[in-house]
Amino acid sequence: MVFKDRRDAGEKLARALEKYSDQNALVLAIPRGGVEVGYQVAKHLNATLSILVSRKLPFPDEPEAGFGAVAEDGSTFIFQGTAHWLSKKTVDKIIEQQKEEIQRRIVVLRKGAPLPEITDKVVILVDDGLAMGSTMRAAINLCKNKKAQKIIVAVPVSGEEVAKEVGELAHEIVVLSKPAFFRAVAQAYANWYDVSDEEVIETMEKWQREHKKEERRWTQER
Repeated sequence: MVFKDRRDAGEKLARALEKYSDQNALVLAIPRGGVEVGYQVAKHLNATLSILVSRKLPFPDEPEAGFGAVAEDGSTFIFQGTAHWLSKKTVDKIIEQQKEEIQRRIVVLRKGAPLPEITDKVVILVDDGLAMGSTMRAAINLCKNKKAQKIIVAVPVSGEEVAKEVGELAHEIVVLSKPAFFRAVAQAYANWYDVSDEEVIETMEKWQREHKKEERRWTQER
């Protein structure tokens, strides 16, 4: 399955999650790529939408590759064996650097607001795809630490093995496409590009406007 773009992927993913429609679910999108996907899912399911910031822990000499991830509450995930050649001091330094970027993103993308209440909630974690799945695994750890009632991972595309591993950490996983020769998330999209902070802000502001409009209509109908 090839998606036109992240909007198309989000619309298709939302239909696969139909059973959670009007269930007061909380959709947490991982920025930046997961936000448009999460927006479409939350809109279709009549759910709450917010951003959960989780960052890959990059190798010092190969930043595109990572040995784990850290989420905004400090929850970490590290691939077993991959960080053995890095000193604890180096690992700690990389974690602190990513925590600084997490705080920047919370201020810029979520306007400094705290995460919505997660305890006892059905949480749907959304990204535009899983490569190694490290940021998603750290996000799952955060939701577990905050006592979510149910954790659903929902992505348009993933490799078979990573989907299996991540699915074992959550209560449920929904993946629309698992290509036999999976190399990168980008291969599943006809229109792939790096999402900017500005696009994320615009998407979330649009969500806020629509949400307030819906609240006003609901109040008037009462």
